[in-house]
Amino acid sequence: QVQLVESGGGLVQAGGSLRLSCAASRRTASGRTFSSYPMGWFRQAPGKEREFVAAITPSGVTTNYADTVKGRFTIGRDNAKNTVYLQMNSLKPEATAVYYCALGTVYPTTTPGKYAYWGQGTQVTVSS
Repeated sequence: QVQLVESGGGLVQAGGSLRLSCAASRRTASGRTFSSYPMGWFRQAPGKEREFVAAITPSGVTTNYADTVKGRFTIGRDNAKNTVYLQMNSLKPEATAVYYCALGTVYPTTTPGKYAYWGQGTQVTVSS
């Protein structure tokens, strides 16, 4: 069973920045390593469905973003540390949500159902 643990959430003023991290256990039940999988970030605000934020290929070379965060958020990964990151700049109050990292089965995909494992989430609150 893969375990994903997010960190880095918190309270920030509009216009500020936060960097989220997601640490993964080294291998899945199949024995494949973290570096074999695409990774994604999603978020869910109260009363809303979980929405795609960003994704990255296993190598880290290719990324894609939701239009709402493009140009302000950056996803990255360090396969040596089994960690994926989400740098969030110029934050807006509408970014307030619980942020989840997820281990994907295919790339590219914005569909939550295509992600096999999820972290517990980290709260991001942006004040106006």
